[in-house]
Amino acid sequence: MSTRDRTGGQTHNGGRRFISGVVEGFYGRPWTMEQRTDLFKREQMWGLNTYLYAPKDDYKHRMYWRDLYSAEEAEQLTALIAAAKQHNVDFIYAISPGLDITFSNPREVAILKRKLDQVRDFGCTSFSLLFDDIETEMCPADKQAFSSFAHAQVAVTNEVYQHLGEPKTFLFCPTDYCAAFCTPSVSQSTYLHTVGDNLLPGVDILWTGPKVVSHKISVESIEEVSSVLKRAPVIWDNIHANDYDPQRLFLGPFKDRPIELIPKLRGVLTNPNCEFYPNFVAIHTLATWCKATADAGQRDVEMGEEEEDSCYSPEKALTLALTDWLQEFLSTDQPRGPCRPPARLKKESSDEEPMQTDIGESSYVPGPDENPLYTAEPLTLEDLKLLSDLFYLPYEHGPIARVMLEELNWLKNNSQTATSETDKTAEWRSRAQQFDEMCEAVVQMFNRLSNAPNRSILYDLYNYICDIKSGVGLARAYVKTLGGQGRPSAQLMNDDPEPWGFRGGLSGEFQRMLPGHGNRDLFKDPPKTAVYCIRPYCPEDKMEVERIFREMQRAEDKVTQPPLICDSLSAGEISPSVQCALVLEDDGGICGYALALIDAKQAAAKIQRRIIEEFPSLVTIQVLPRVTDPSPAKRMISCLLSTIRSSGSRGVFCELRQSDRRMLDFYSKLGSFKPIQVAGLPQDILTMGTIL
Repeated sequence: MSTRDRTGGQTHNGGRRFISGVVEGFYGRPWTMEQRTDLFKREQMWGLNTYLYAPKDDYKHRMYWRDLYSAEEAEQLTALIAAAKQHNVDFIYAISPGLDITFSNPREVAILKRKLDQVRDFGCTSFSLLFDDIETEMCPADKQAFSSFAHAQVAVTNEVYQHLGEPKTFLFCPTDYCAAFCTPSVSQSTYLHTVGDNLLPGVDILWTGPKVVSHKISVESIEEVSSVLKRAPVIWDNIHANDYDPQRLFLGPFKDRPIELIPKLRGVLTNPNCEFYPNFVAIHTLATWCKATADAGQRDVEMGEEEEDSCYSPEKALTLALTDWLQEFLSTDQPRGPCRPPARLKKESSDEEPMQTDIGESSYVPGPDENPLYTAEPLTLEDLKLLSDLFYLPYEHGPIARVMLEELNWLKNNSQTATSETDKTAEWRSRAQQFDEMCEAVVQMFNRLSNAPNRSILYDLYNYICDIKSGVGLARAYVKTLGGQGRPSAQLMNDDPEPWGFRGGLSGEFQRMLPGHGNRDLFKDPPKTAVYCIRPYCPEDKMEVERIFREMQRAEDKVTQPPLICDSLSAGEISPSVQCALVLEDDGGICGYALALIDAKQAAAKIQRRIIEEFPSLVTIQVLPRVTDPSPAKRMISCLLSTIRSSGSRGVFCELRQSDRRMLDFYSKLGSFKPIQVAGLPQDILTMGTIL
């Protein structure tokens, strides 16, 4: 059973303080000295006790580890270490010499000691050697001196640890720092066994869990690695780290680590988002987790369940964190924001009056026929819960985000009911309205965040909330288009889209071309991105085209209805014009076709139908219901119209049945085809045409 010391930190294993806090160990712009000082205040307030200084892009921490700090840098670090002590936070200075150190060279080891001696002179008493993310191949000199890479690391670490007087806190990060890196397994890893057997017992070892970014960390996995390392590890937790994906941010709670882990560990340090201010939730919920006790009958608490008697509830911890975070959003982070003028401008030496009037003068009041003043609504707790759901955790979306994905998937897969006369039409439109309301909530959340007084938090969040707002806007417009509400939005993909209509840049292009694209999406039933091939029609395709034509006729009960001019073309009774026939293929084979006649007089005469002189050419298209994406059909029509235009034709028409809502909707949304009046048409048949 754990007890607590006076700083709020838990103690285990004979009174040693449980290490809990934050590691600044990500790749990217390091935090500022002011932000780190702010972090120490938060840690003290929330009961955390440790800060591990390990920013990968601090040159003198990693790449230029041999270089001593300058006088100015020394002053900053000295002040930072003093600030940590002031707030009862243990400042651990980490150094990463593994990129290019020669372990067997005494001069190299002396340089490493000199660097750590300098930091010790700044007032630092806790240290860490990191050998993560480096090449495992030793240089020839080290191969002669050491029997293995692990022996080389352990030898230098032990020597440095003893040189520093065996500090109370000294951390070692192995190269194989998670189970996924161990060969062939954790229990049989020669590297880990060498570290565990030879590293001095006072040195603690960092471990990220089953993976670099671990979804879950079980008690059994920690017991296994502890047995090999001969000590309880300190978890370097990357669950909130986002340095591997510039489009992701993680605002969900610390979870999927059962509280039964606490007595099995030496400590937990979270390596969170690169952006400082959005880490409020990650650190706050970790602090709540660390305060939990795991002695209630040693229950096997499944962190995904919200039991009433659970000692730690991720959802409750999240609500606590967001409630506190809301107060920070609503308090200004500076005397005046960048968009707020000072209350009174100081007069310059000139006699000119300043542009800004005194705040005491009467404020502007609009007239009765003028626009009212814009008043921003205050941010709410519900807004922050929505924000957290949209940017939850690496392995799961928040509840609201999951519902939005499920609804969009359903609306897309059932889009035919939106414009048909079926019992499902009302359900589709009701769910489309609910989806639209969820999208509107995202927009309003964005607006209220953008107007929050604390601009520092907003600036860290802005790129992410702007991106999700844009993505939700595209989905919202697409659903409205599926429902037949006007022409397709300009936001949706077309032949000449705006840049915000296609996402991801070059990285996105590469990913979408790879065979595994989408197979690891967090949404378990994602809309599949089918691959379609459009190719010229050949004689061997005649039977397949006719089969599709007959199948669609039977499905829509058109066999006994008056024929269309294009029926003889689809049935193979009349051949399409040269270069005026295309077929569409997917993984299942031919799934659609587009055919055209540059001169349709013969086909029209066959069923005693007249055509209009301005529209001499005929086009017809058909795709099977499994083709839910309209883009391939639009592409085929575009190609045919281009060919017909090149032939000198002035216009193209198509014949449709008024009961065929599917094709009517398709041609209407093309935008170029309009209804045209043709005398003598049978009932239920109409003609649409476009001028070339």
